[in-house]
Amino acid sequence: MTRRDISCFLIVCNEADRIERCLDSLASWVDQLVILDSGSTDGTLEICQRYSQDVFSTDWPGFGAQRNRALEKCRHDWVLNIDADEELSDALKEEIDELLSREEIDFNLVKMPWRTMLFGKALKFGRYTSPQGKLFKKAGAAFKQRSVHETLILPGEKSVTTRHSLTHHSWRDYRHLIDKHTSYAMLSAQDKFRAGKKSSLAYAMLRLSTDFIHHYIFRLGLLDGWRGLLMAVVLAQYAFHKYACLWALNQTKKTL
Repeated sequence: MTRRDISCFLIVCNEADRIERCLDSLASWVDQLVILDSGSTDGTLEICQRYSQDVFSTDWPGFGAQRNRALEKCRHDWVLNIDADEELSDALKEEIDELLSREEIDFNLVKMPWRTMLFGKALKFGRYTSPQGKLFKKAGAAFKQRSVHETLILPGEKSVTTRHSLTHHSWRDYRHLIDKHTSYAMLSAQDKFRAGKKSSLAYAMLRLSTDFIHHYIFRLGLLDGWRGLLMAVVLAQYAFHKYACLWALNQTKKTL
């Protein structure tokens, strides 16, 4: 059989410095490429228009809502959700071609191990190597309405994991590494606050310690050398900022 058709979508904003690497790996392979741009000012929109006719300018309602908007514009049964900082190798594309060419398909989700680059070298252990559910059957699929960490909801999920990895260029430099984790921590705290969750500074400090131990020891970050140590510290700080911000939001609410 020929490979089932794939719709691919990206949600982007100000990614001109790195999006072409992603689009080059997709444009001649997927059957539909949907791109939602939320106000780029650096030429991202113009670059995307060179690769696809399905490029749309939108506002920014949050990660979950924006992914659901993009999903609605996908025409085909199989959907690939890729970010501007990711790229597919030829080997990964060939593996996906094989999976979606099978006469009988008994899965509705394809997970791909992350090959996350940090200052010129791929991490081999920890959170940023976990398989990501990027390719899925559209029927019944939706993303949780969260500001960040917008989990895919897929009825009757049955997954398969590829052998080849998805390359992930998440951070441009050290400042971007810190700013991105801090921003995501704040967004996650706001989601928890809106859901009525509470925290304390003591709990934030506890998470600073336990998350470092979890990532550095139990998830074997120590085997990635100084890169693993750096990531364990960053992820521990992320946990601290998230729960300290949640505490601060509740403190502010008390004074209103």
